[in-house]
Amino acid sequence: MSISVEHDKRKEEILDKALDVFVIEGYKDTTFQKIAERCGITRTILYIYFNNKKEIFASCIKRFMNKLEHEILLIAEAQDRTSAEKLVAIGEMVVEICEKESRLLSVVLDYLLKLKTAGGDPDERVRRRTIRMRHILSYIIIEGKKKGEFSRDISVKATSELFYALIEAAVFRVTVRGKATMDLAEPLKLLASTLSDKKS
Repeated sequence: MSISVEHDKRKEEILDKALDVFVIEGYKDTTFQKIAERCGITRTILYIYFNNKKEIFASCIKRFMNKLEHEILLIAEAQDRTSAEKLVAIGEMVVEICEKESRLLSVVLDYLLKLKTAGGDPDERVRRRTIRMRHILSYIIIEGKKKGEFSRDISVKATSELFYALIEAAVFRVTVRGKATMDLAEPLKLLASTLSDKKS
């Protein structure tokens, strides 16, 4: 195994164990030392992989978002689904992945609340991390309009924001309550069919 592959594998292991520390301690009380101890290494060795706690946390989020975006793109590029089916499938898949990653999301929520308390802008942080997902939703809606599946009169921006808001509400429920308390498929299907019913 090459040194680069071994290094990357070790980074992944550190991120997995660091997530445990973030979940137990919360973002604020997690320290570089606690992460090193959880990994069974010294702080000096941990510095080989990451510069600080913030970088580790950002890497955990980036890894999660990359996985999510990859799955979203697979659905968006599928040729065997209508645009409405793609939107519904993306919503269901996002909630399913978020249920599996609810530990990370609970830490993210804790971090965002602390950021807001400290005078930061949590909305800007979330928007920056979800911008690609929003663009993909917009692309699917544009595609649906071009194919005549959706009305030409609908606003792409408003419609994508509405779909995103439904997904965001379901993810929030997963994070706070530990599981999705609503079937997201039905509201998404209803919204998608409304778009289709209003075709010009």
